[in-house]
Amino acid sequence: MSDIQDLGYGRQFADFYHRIFPPGDDTAKWLAGLHPGDGMPALELGVGTGRVALPLAAHVGDLVGVDSSPEMLDVLRGALAAEPRPVTPVHGDIRTYRSERRYGLVLCVCGTLSMLLDPAEQQQVLETCALALGPGGAVVIETHNPAFVEAMHEGRAKDTFFIPCGENAGLQSYSLVNYERQIWHLSHIWHEGGGTRLASETSRLTTPDEIDTYAERAGLLLEARYGSWQGSPFTGTEPMTICVYRSADDLREQ
Repeated sequence: MSDIQDLGYGRQFADFYHRIFPPGDDTAKWLAGLHPGDGMPALELGVGTGRVALPLAAHVGDLVGVDSSPEMLDVLRGALAAEPRPVTPVHGDIRTYRSERRYGLVLCVCGTLSMLLDPAEQQQVLETCALALGPGGAVVIETHNPAFVEAMHEGRAKDTFFIPCGENAGLQSYSLVNYERQIWHLSHIWHEGGGTRLASETSRLTTPDEIDTYAERAGLLLEARYGSWQGSPFTGTEPMTICVYRSADDLREQ
């Protein structure tokens, strides 16, 4: 579909994404505990290669995964061909995706929300989540913690990092932060087996308070904020922020 905006992330990362981000089995188990059951499916906005969706479907059943990247969805379809699971890949736009179905769990994780640099587009994603949410369901947003990024840079605008990714592989990243504009740009060199690949990404460093505001405008209220997929409380120092929202109507009825 030519009208779907694709930032090109999948074209750069699809071949080695699974090496940077291993299968999200622990994440899936934690997320499954938020699903109310009752036969409702789950929805992942920014499903990528299915890192979380594939193990999550084993716990909650039917899952719809939306992504703008044909390359990432091809990897997901390959995994489903090798081992069928109740996951339906959809080439779509997470800002405007609409469905007549209602979902017991709606998630947008691994910094996907931050890849939208316009606050108005981030707001659209939360509206998509709210419209898709079924009774008793939960919305889960995971994104970068701006305070951690600033601490990692020690206040500097530029820095370089290297992350080992198993034997004979690693990711070298050149990091540039514009604190005033809340923009974080990373240029990567993927090293593996003596070869290299180049990739880059740009994110908007979105604060937890901003996400809460988007949610409230969409009719969602914060239930809890976590600092890990083990359910530890968010203290403000963690690399990522995990926000769990419920329908404002559901919370008022409790």
